[in-house]
Amino acid sequence: MHAQAAGEGGKLLWAHLRGRRFQGAKFRRQVPFDGYVADFYRHAAKLVIEIDGRQHEGLVDDDAGRTAVIENFGVRVRRFTNAENLRGSGRGARSQQVELRLSFG
Repeated sequence: MHAQAAGEGGKLLWAHLRGRRFQGAKFRRQVPFDGYVADFYRHAAKLVIEIDGRQHEGLVDDDAGRTAVIENFGVRVRRFTNAENLRGSGRGARSQQVELRLSFG
């Protein structure tokens, strides 16, 4: 897991994912993929959710490399910023819900 994923944004998202709270789906935290650790992972959907905190600003190439490694396992990666998670019922949260529902299809 990224250092900041355990921050407020990651905690908030985990509160919605743990215990099959999101569409009855089982998610796990801190799942290793070839030297990287994914923030949240749903095996049945082959879906990783990454929470990018401030430390990711300016690290687009590093994040792209991490995403490529994980995608080589046949896993889709969805990235959200810490700020999107913290917006609660705002546009970011609604966008996340829509995108994650589409990811389950």
